[in-house]
Amino acid sequence: MMLGFLLARDGHHVTILEKHKDFFRDFRGDTIHPSTLDLMYELGLLDAFLALPHQQISEFVLAIGGQSLPIADLTHLPTHAKFVALMPQWDFLNFLAAQAANLPTFHLLMEHEVTGLLEDHNHRVIGVHANTPAGPVDIRAALVVGCDGRHSTSRTAANLPVRETGVPIDVLWFRLPRNENDPFNVIGNINYGNFAVLINRADYFQCAFIIAKDTFSTKVQPAGLDAFRASIARLIPFLADRVDELTDWDQIKLLSVQVNRLTRWHRPGLLCIGDATHAMSPVGGIGINLAIQDAVAAARILSPVLSTGLVTELTLGRIQHRRELPTRITQFFQIVVHRFLSRVLGNPAPIKPPLLLRLLSPLPAFRRLLARFIGVGVRPEHISET
Repeated sequence: MMLGFLLARDGHHVTILEKHKDFFRDFRGDTIHPSTLDLMYELGLLDAFLALPHQQISEFVLAIGGQSLPIADLTHLPTHAKFVALMPQWDFLNFLAAQAANLPTFHLLMEHEVTGLLEDHNHRVIGVHANTPAGPVDIRAALVVGCDGRHSTSRTAANLPVRETGVPIDVLWFRLPRNENDPFNVIGNINYGNFAVLINRADYFQCAFIIAKDTFSTKVQPAGLDAFRASIARLIPFLADRVDELTDWDQIKLLSVQVNRLTRWHRPGLLCIGDATHAMSPVGGIGINLAIQDAVAAARILSPVLSTGLVTELTLGRIQHRRELPTRITQFFQIVVHRFLSRVLGNPAPIKPPLLLRLLSPLPAFRRLLARFIGVGVRPEHISET
């Protein structure tokens, strides 16, 4: 959506295909970081965007073994918005779609599910096959951009090579009511072999409960819902009075965590960005923001050449070169966190915060550095080159 909006602003004809009839789906990890909010400022849209219902968080806290440790302070970031905005992703998508709808060269086709790539006799991608309520259609384009997530149809159809990284965790997502006097900035809670993250959504918490990889159906469910509720209450005592809201496993959604990336992001006529190129862990809530950075870089590099009608692989390679290093560094950070979590999970004993973290947490420089990595990221992009 961001890429289409930016290209249409420059006068290029853009068609976005979305397989659902609306965007109203629970993406769960809906954190919009200062780097993305800065882009909205550069577009002149920040005030209108922040007029949408949202919550703001300016400090990240880890509660380890019952001891709260501040780990990131966003209030000193060199950005216009010094906080993470918590907003349902469907609101973000609808906002961008409404802005883009004002541009005559922007076209959004809902209920158009891409099923494959359209190629010429030289195997150059020249469009897509799609299913629609009116039947199958072929849509041609000078360039196809796969933004279709970690289970990308476009990536699979193009046979682009994927490098997988082993991941020791999965995530269970669920909601619990939030009271006004509940902690506001408690992000992570670690103890008794469990780790949970709370995302404040005003009247409820979006909860992420970390489990060992592939243990949901083999250990968690067989142990029973009572045991699961008890583990939440033990880990986060102030939730004990509302865990009974979880009455059915259907309320709990499993995210099978992946960390991977394409070794080649493109082939003639096709570019992949976002999760279609690099599936990210939920650690840090960085995925959506990294994808938007990809889109901004792609728009800036593509816009001058799209008017020629032929985008070369040299141009597509420039986009990969621009965005690959930030992807690798971010995934390395997530893998380091995964290693820590794998040591914690399954050890039922109470734990103490690591000595290194206890030493670093009081240091403003450490909290600001981690805030910059999470909130701004590696090589933040801008709408125009400066």
